[in-house]
Amino acid sequence: MAAKWSLTIDCAHPAKLAAFWALALGYAEKPPPTGFGSWEEWFAHHDVPEEEWDDGAYLSDPDGVGPTISFLKVPEPKVAKNRLHLDVQVGGGRETPWEVRRPRVAEAVERLTAAGATVIREDEWQGRPDHVVMADPEGNEFCLL
Repeated sequence: MAAKWSLTIDCAHPAKLAAFWALALGYAEKPPPTGFGSWEEWFAHHDVPEEEWDDGAYLSDPDGVGPTISFLKVPEPKVAKNRLHLDVQVGGGRETPWEVRRPRVAEAVERLTAAGATVIREDEWQGRPDHVVMADPEGNEFCLL
């Protein structure tokens, strides 16, 4: 049986970065644990100091299929290239015909740059544009394909 897993992203501004990734992935704010009406209620119940309540943000796949994602505040900035990155298959992935995939990728590039992402480069495959390497608002690399 495969292990259940989640993704945690260290960052400077958890709520801002979570909002960007919710847009990029179609995710939503993760509801508080069962039995609690809000995250603040959960934090108070577990004696998390109030000054730390904004030190994290949490997303989940609204369909319950993908992993949950946590964004945790850290004091140090990102200083090097990611050794792990997401391939966001907004176009349907390489199994989708290029003529269908390409406009979807272009639309996502436009939408995500408007939300604070930057284009690093566009890579080609077999002589035509294939995927776009981007950085989120805090510089974490990801690809759109």
